[in-house]
Amino acid sequence: MKLKICGMHHNPTDVAQLQPDYLGFIFWEPSSRYFKGVMPQLPKSIKKVGVFVDATVEEVLEKVAQYHLDTVQLHGKESPEYCLELKENFLSFRAQSRKKKVVPLDGVSTTLDLTNLEIIKVFSIKDDFDFSVLKDYENVCDFFLFDTKGKLPGGNGYTFDWSILENYASTKPFFLSGGIGLESLEKLKEFIKSPASKYCYAIDVNSRFETEPGLKNIKQLKVFQESLSEF
Repeated sequence: MKLKICGMHHNPTDVAQLQPDYLGFIFWEPSSRYFKGVMPQLPKSIKKVGVFVDATVEEVLEKVAQYHLDTVQLHGKESPEYCLELKENFLSFRAQSRKKKVVPLDGVSTTLDLTNLEIIKVFSIKDDFDFSVLKDYENVCDFFLFDTKGKLPGGNGYTFDWSILENYASTKPFFLSGGIGLESLEKLKEFIKSPASKYCYAIDVNSRFETEPGLKNIKQLKVFQESLSEF
């Protein structure tokens, strides 16, 4: 099971030492975890995820270039057509040239490779969910992510009823998110053993491992990561 730690802001370098599979950086300005400035040097084994909420395609592509993102997570009301447009922009780099020289925020000219950039589309769940809405996204996204519906697009700190995922009719791998913390380990272990987790690709954590928005508790994350590896 892969691990994604989202909401990087104050101590991403410390979190990166845990070697999670994904680190999420939020590029939605109203968020208390909004990321700006220079991206720290991270191990190549960690995929950098840019989290966006109803941003324009141009804005997404700009951040991808500036921060050398490996994955784009769409947390708003982005349509299948929007996702297709993103895909086509990524693929156009492949058609023109497999690699493109860019100058990111740190001013160092490097090589940007968009040929394997992934798209995660987020869907929020409260009491129920109509899985038929996923059909039109099947061919334009690489992963789905299921989060808890709340006041904010993410980071609300509470879980939804995971048994709803027993009705998941797709074979698309998905991320499980929403209020997952150390207190969720037993419930998470049961979920992973259940049929509902058949296509669960990764666990996504955020606010339950913070001492303040964007400041992660490294000790707690380490305990969670070690426990997850034993499932």
